[in-house]
Amino acid sequence: MADLQKYFLAILPPKDFGEQVHDLKLSLKEEFGVKYALKSPAHITLKMPFLYNSNKEGRLVEALKNFNQGFSPFPLSIRGVDQFRRRVLFLSVAKQPKLFELQDGLRIFGKRGLKLNLELSDTNYHPHLTVAFQDIKKEQFDSIRSRVEKAGLEVDYKVGSYYLLKRINGLWEPQTEIFLAET
Repeated sequence: MADLQKYFLAILPPKDFGEQVHDLKLSLKEEFGVKYALKSPAHITLKMPFLYNSNKEGRLVEALKNFNQGFSPFPLSIRGVDQFRRRVLFLSVAKQPKLFELQDGLRIFGKRGLKLNLELSDTNYHPHLTVAFQDIKKEQFDSIRSRVEKAGLEVDYKVGSYYLLKRINGLWEPQTEIFLAET
């Protein structure tokens, strides 16, 4: 019998930077009561959450590894703060053609190979690293944004993999690191 679970695909930043982002999220929770972003590690989404039979998770990982043969590691920069309206605050990801190629490839792979529905975010991709969303009170938005800007978080690194994350007990947990092909 199928055991449908929620998964998504994302790039995780270097561990030390991810810890800095987590610490920022914790301070936003303490200062402003904003906690929803703590349900997932610092990440840049490649494929929004989707339902998949957890009994076939191993096959999914193997299919993703095979898919990756056409993609090699690439540089990425995260700097600055931006927002989607007054509801989502995030760290900006510099436009990197290889990131968009990977995301588009995963979009097509998800549709054709996994028979997943296309989401609006699949076709209108805006890479970012969320630090606060959903539970931001309108009157606190400017103060929260100022606090995030003051943190001054930024990093340049080489992306060599992405992760399959799974929702477990309401939290998103990395399950498998999937490496890009070395050239």
